[in-house]
Amino acid sequence: MEHISAQEIRRRAEEIRPQITADRRYLHQIPEIGTDLPKTSAYIKQRLDEMGISWKDCGGKLPLKMTEDFEKAGFPRMEKETGVAAVIGKGSPCILLRADMDALPIQEKNTLEFRSVNGSGHMCGHDSHTAMLLGAAQILKDMEDRLEGTVKLMFQPGEETGAGARMMVEDGILADPAADAAFGLHVQPLEPTGQIGYTAGVNSASLDTFILKIKGKGGHSSQPQLCTDPLMIMNQVYQAVNLLVTREADPAAMVTLTCGVAQGGTAVNIIPGEAELHIGMRTLDVTSADHLKKRIPEIIDHYVKAWNGEYELTVFHTPCTLTDEKLCRQMVPHIREVAGQDNVREIPAMTGTEDFGYVTQEVPGMFVFIGAGGPGTPPLHSPYMVLDENVLPLGAAVYANTAVSWLMDRSRAE
Repeated sequence: MEHISAQEIRRRAEEIRPQITADRRYLHQIPEIGTDLPKTSAYIKQRLDEMGISWKDCGGKLPLKMTEDFEKAGFPRMEKETGVAAVIGKGSPCILLRADMDALPIQEKNTLEFRSVNGSGHMCGHDSHTAMLLGAAQILKDMEDRLEGTVKLMFQPGEETGAGARMMVEDGILADPAADAAFGLHVQPLEPTGQIGYTAGVNSASLDTFILKIKGKGGHSSQPQLCTDPLMIMNQVYQAVNLLVTREADPAAMVTLTCGVAQGGTAVNIIPGEAELHIGMRTLDVTSADHLKKRIPEIIDHYVKAWNGEYELTVFHTPCTLTDEKLCRQMVPHIREVAGQDNVREIPAMTGTEDFGYVTQEVPGMFVFIGAGGPGTPPLHSPYMVLDENVLPLGAAVYANTAVSWLMDRSRAE
């Protein structure tokens, strides 16, 4: 079988640059939030059909409790996940390539001619990830008869919910055929275009979110003995969970805890009946995460009940993303083949969260960041964020070459 070279892949990526750019710009103008992305998913399926690539829906119906929990967290009502899975090649081994495709509830404020105007925006660059993976799909389809195995494509909604990948995993994205490895990437506008960073081991922080609604007994501020003050209880919980990190987490571990929402009450002379506290904890240390996500609900329970209150607690968990060290050693040379020897380097783990961790819990995976701008560029999640579109063919080539090369290495090792 004729070998597929990195130079051939990179050349083909440049040839289809106009199409990758067009895909990105179209998706950029139709941003959708959450797990249910009907317009985005329809476009992905249309493009896959045009390339002659078979696909199927993946994600399915959300459990009612998950729908309700996301509403409590401020998301629109979502009753299903419109992920798309596709397959190129055949047989074993199989590698999965993943792109997320949901947007953020941010009104775009840059001057791009193709900026979104629907109140949402692709200010995390997921439109570019999807366009890059569509570009890689075209490259891989063109070379399908020379692939030494199967490439599975994962077009994922709901990354910003922290659970989109989980839904696709539960719906079988890693099966039939079984994925033996997985690869994903994310643009980084603060890094120079073409610079690629990776982290062996823990790649991104876990995130545990606790949405606490405290129910007290309201009344006049002159008669506190007749009331149960939820604001006082909220204040006690706020202090206790912050102290918990300083006393029960390893000081050497990266652990951050933030109470980003603390609200309740309407007037100075009224003790309200309810209050709300949102707690978010991130860590790169799995042991600390396991311990604290157990202890925070215990602290909440004890403090609320100590002051005769009642409560409702909604919990979300997104695990750390892991880069398998063996897979990393295999992949880095192949990334350098298309990005350049000096443009690929190891970087510190990201303290943000990426739900690709649901995939890397199940199969060896690798996740990288690819520069798409430079210092001084507005960052991810900024309404002014703009990407350098020169990153698009490079990203498509990185996706394609890691898949082709890993399949070849794995097949020949076996």
